[in-house]
Amino acid sequence: METLVNMAAAVCALLALAGAAYYLLCVWAVWKFCRENKRVRAAQFAPPVSVLKSLKGLDPHMYAAFRSHCVFDYDEYELLFGASDLSEPALALVRRLQQEFPQRQIRILHCPKSLGMNGKVSTLAQMVPEAKYEHILINDSDIVAPPDYLQRVMSALADEGVGLVTSLYRGHAGRSVPSRLEALGLSTDFMGGVLVAREMEGGVKFALGATMAISKSVLREIGGLEALADYLGDDYELGARTAAAGYKVELADVVVETALPDYTIAQFWSHQMRWARNVKDRRAAQYFGLVVTFGLAWGVFGVVLAPVSWWRWAALAVVAVSRFVAALAIGRGVLEDPYVRRDLWLVPVRDFAALLVWLASFGRNTVEWRGIRFRVRDGKLKPL
Repeated sequence: METLVNMAAAVCALLALAGAAYYLLCVWAVWKFCRENKRVRAAQFAPPVSVLKSLKGLDPHMYAAFRSHCVFDYDEYELLFGASDLSEPALALVRRLQQEFPQRQIRILHCPKSLGMNGKVSTLAQMVPEAKYEHILINDSDIVAPPDYLQRVMSALADEGVGLVTSLYRGHAGRSVPSRLEALGLSTDFMGGVLVAREMEGGVKFALGATMAISKSVLREIGGLEALADYLGDDYELGARTAAAGYKVELADVVVETALPDYTIAQFWSHQMRWARNVKDRRAAQYFGLVVTFGLAWGVFGVVLAPVSWWRWAALAVVAVSRFVAALAIGRGVLEDPYVRRDLWLVPVRDFAALLVWLASFGRNTVEWRGIRFRVRDGKLKPL
């Protein structure tokens, strides 16, 4: 029995050291991204843009998010808000926006058709033909963006080889601890993984729902949004199909913010599980490789199992230092998240929670979305 415990402790310590190497890789990917963003773009590209938002329910700080889109430093753009039901409560905020910014092109579109299981994509697909301009930008309804957002996103499309532009984002947490854990995960882990994937895979091969800028011609070439109406991770699919068509997916040098609700523990678990099982379904090999990203948790397990072994304590020390360095490099160095330092003490809690989610995600392929349970298969939602 003692031999088995020592072997398990050794495995945990080795996984901790692998985790330390991964965290240092995150720091290197952050450095590469920041260095590249210091380069001045030679070409200025600012075509007229149609910004599309699908509405369903109310998000925290929703009006502030809408309002941030009316003060962009950009010559010509329109804001389109689509809803499947004209009694949608968020439309009252859009009408208030129209009154506050009468000079802006702000339109409400009724999108009653159901084209698939993903209601957001069904709405967006019906909005595209109504968009006035060739270039469209899709982002989530709770996104707060800086005034130079459109300028920095659209300039990346100056290169004709770029088919889609996406962006990193940070979370604006609510008051609950689960909400703060999710924001911390975004700012200290998930976005680091995006930057590592960018370096290891020779570019970004997916998109993030915080920003998806694309032309109608490229969108038609990859099958349109209608083809994504049954997919859970529509943002991932849009980027993956753009890359598969031979275009580059560019990561813009701008960070936006998404508002997170005051999750209960159950809501946090459900949301994390939905994300985890979708990634496992679409990127199985990479998802299994996430085992090394829980290095801090493995280091703790190693010393708990064999507390008298000095090298396991050394492994824990190394992985702890590298984890916190990476957290600050990503959260502060790239995302400029003002709350990372405040919540840094929650990193171990977040990492243990993430490990539990990762392990549990291998159990089944069912998810809960908007109160309905689905099975995820090949990225698509199948009703139970």
